[in-house]
Amino acid sequence: MWLPSTGPAADFAARYLELHRAFYDRTLTDTALRDWRTRQLATVLEQVSTQSPFYKRHLKDADLASVTPDDLTSLPFTTKEHLREEMLDVLSRPLADSLFFYETTGTTGRATPCPRDGREIVASNAHITESWASIFRHHFGEHAPRIGLMGPTEVHSFGDTLGDIARNTGSMNAKIWPYSPVIGFEKALQLMKDLELEVICCTPGVALTLAKAAEHYGYDLREDFSVKLLFVTGEMCTPALAHNLETVWGADVYNILYGSQEAFVIATACRNKRMHLSQTNYVIEVVDPEKGESQGPRGSGELTVTMLVDGVKPLVRYRTGDAVVVEESDCGCEMPGDLVRIVGRTLDRLDLGGRRFTAGQIETAVMTGVTGSAGYQVVIERDEASGQDRLTVRLELLKGLVDDAGSLRDAVRARASEALGVPVAVELSDGLDPIVSTGAFVSWKAARIVDRRTAPDHETRVAQKMAANRGYDN
Repeated sequence: MWLPSTGPAADFAARYLELHRAFYDRTLTDTALRDWRTRQLATVLEQVSTQSPFYKRHLKDADLASVTPDDLTSLPFTTKEHLREEMLDVLSRPLADSLFFYETTGTTGRATPCPRDGREIVASNAHITESWASIFRHHFGEHAPRIGLMGPTEVHSFGDTLGDIARNTGSMNAKIWPYSPVIGFEKALQLMKDLELEVICCTPGVALTLAKAAEHYGYDLREDFSVKLLFVTGEMCTPALAHNLETVWGADVYNILYGSQEAFVIATACRNKRMHLSQTNYVIEVVDPEKGESQGPRGSGELTVTMLVDGVKPLVRYRTGDAVVVEESDCGCEMPGDLVRIVGRTLDRLDLGGRRFTAGQIETAVMTGVTGSAGYQVVIERDEASGQDRLTVRLELLKGLVDDAGSLRDAVRARASEALGVPVAVELSDGLDPIVSTGAFVSWKAARIVDRRTAPDHETRVAQKMAANRGYDN
């Protein structure tokens, strides 16, 4: 594992990794973990309130001395809009202290700076390394698999972070982003075949588009490639969609990690395909998305994090915008930490037939039982005569993977109608709108939902523009 060799970051890394090892060995006492969280929270609050121009103003009326990891409710929230407005003023260490500079994609608003220093890299990467090492032991024993990394942009942390994790686990990695004008889908597929890559790390949307591209270029996913695992991240992937990907690729699918450019990696997957929170790095709160009331560290609502690593840009009570369920772990794996399920963005909730649904509920209703599909899209309309909402589900099926397409269509119609409480029609499509591939860049809703009840919003317009150049045979 890469470690800073000198200075305060090196001192932090030594202290952190001793705690981290005890956390994963299950020898860390509750008292020791509580003491660490209390000290680090105080360190972060002192740092941001005195060194960050934004937080000096934002926290000026807060009684910081009274704040504990058990109760942060006297502190104001930090929002994405704050980050867009304040930009580098959010930083509480000099930008020159950073080792990497990243940005958010900026597709739906101003791209915000996301620099990282040695402390943040060590603390975030340590949890991902434990996750990958455990999963690799489970599937490959002592063999270090060959990995293909398919990251989104040059100023995204994906390639650097996961390249480091591959190195930490002793695995060769190839960075083969198929939307790159240098690589492209044809070259990416050729490299996957020639290098006999065994693990592919990408978004669910890229995994589906790769499958379509493989069919287009005459490949057989099972016969021509060596892929055993798909590590997906970057957008929502419900168990139903993951199962469909497994039937398409003939590989195990892991929703491998959850995080963001701004807040780093908040949770990582275990060998049982469940997600565990990195609780040495964050104070977790689940907040009512409408009222802003904290439910504490567990429950159902919007995930809010306070970072415990005193790096370049620690965030305090940062509202991620993601709807989650956090529960005490009952998992029999090697990974400590509470369990978290991501059920979509709070902005992606939809009203259908007088009821409100999360993105995860809609995807589960549509994709449960679906196999051999290259993707889906949902069209929502309102019958003007009756005032009733109705859905049309568009499903694209890959050749040779579905024996009875008619029965699959009927089953999807019945299940989705029952789950969502509105009439559902299902269309089997030869090819979906390329907008469905934009989910990781814009939003699940903009990529997957055509809501004809309202005019296209800003995110939908951005996704439509982006989709114009996202074919695999351009």
